Amino acid sequence: MTLMLASVVDTAEAMMALHGGADVIDAKDPGAGALGALPPPTVAAIVAALGGKVTTSAVAGDLPMEPALVSSAVAALQATGVDIVKIGLFPDPRLPDCIMALRPAASRGRLVAVLFADLAPDVTLLAKLAEAGFYGAMLDTAHKNSGRLLNHMEWAQLAGFVAACRAHGLVCGLAGGLEAPDIPRLLALEPDYLGFRGALCAHHSRTATLDKSALELVRSLIPPRTLPADLSEATMNILAQRSPQHGEGQEPTDTIFVENLVLPVRIGAYSFEEERPQDVRFSVRVGVARRQQGGDDMRGIFSYDLVIDAIRLIVASGHIAMVETLAEAIAQAVLAHADVHHVIVRVEKLDVIKGLVGVEIERRRPVRQATVVDLFNHGPEALA
Repeated sequence: MTLMLASVVDTAEAMMALHGGADVIDAKDPGAGALGALPPPTVAAIVAALGGKVTTSAVAGDLPMEPALVSSAVAALQATGVDIVKIGLFPDPRLPDCIMALRPAASRGRLVAVLFADLAPDVTLLAKLAEAGFYGAMLDTAHKNSGRLLNHMEWAQLAGFVAACRAHGLVCGLAGGLEAPDIPRLLALEPDYLGFRGALCAHHSRTATLDKSALELVRSLIPPRTLPADLSEATMNILAQRSPQHGEGQEPTDTIFVENLVLPVRIGAYSFEEERPQDVRFSVRVGVARRQQGGDDMRGIFSYDLVIDAIRLIVASGHIAMVETLAEAIAQAVLAHADVHHVIVRVEKLDVIKGLVGVEIERRRPVRQATVVDLFNHGPEALA
């Protein structure tokens, strides 16, 4: 289960996020940097106002990697009663010393380390975080004008980060300028939480105030663990419509397609084909259940990005001997989405002859189907 984290600046926004269905409410000053810290008294007021109804977190600020300074800031936040403290890990030779210096704080409460996708994050630090007793790790962006998380890391890289967190027993979060269309793509990885600020605000400005309709849109795109009693009827209806479809023929269907996508792939049964990648062309047609929303409401859409992401992730997994194996893996990844009835996958090797060779397969949803993430790894327990 992936949870929704909403960053807030004061008690009024905290209560709005609570009633909007946020699972984790995060105290942050978006005007003071990537991880701008609120004063501890403000964090304490937010914690008190929420009264234990939801998990709370707070960021320690954009701090230099000085062990004593970081430890002091974390201790001050822990004294507010917040459930989780998030610490930014900026590239610095002193970074390993900071992690070890936080071992006592990690024994007192839950710490989450924040790595930055636009600063060449060092995934090997996850082992050190686990050794120091950290609760989790997350990816964010340090420069908010440099683009979204997915502008800096490919989907396969994000999958690797999530898998590495799981391997080290760390709760995993993804954030960084995320927008509503990113949500279905990232849910396929089953991170423990997705973090939002700008997507929840008026005009998508992270320094503006929270916007009720934006909050409802993000909440309706993430299957909820629990629902607040006063969540709007419109959002409740949308969430009800997100339940898995039962089978083809019971509702209208649409066809989503990706045509002529060419990628370098390490594929082939011959030894010489293991020496270098070769161009492979992919065409995929997906039959999906049509949702009831009309107009420009993206909540009723199965995105072609989900197909492209699945292809890229499978291609990045390593050498594949047979085109049939590649086509089958793509078909199963696409069928793992609840709205998909059937899929046709065509895989063509372009470098073999002056022509095309390959395979085309058609697969339909079985009676029972795993989720997309079951094709990869299962995560740790979600935030409680």
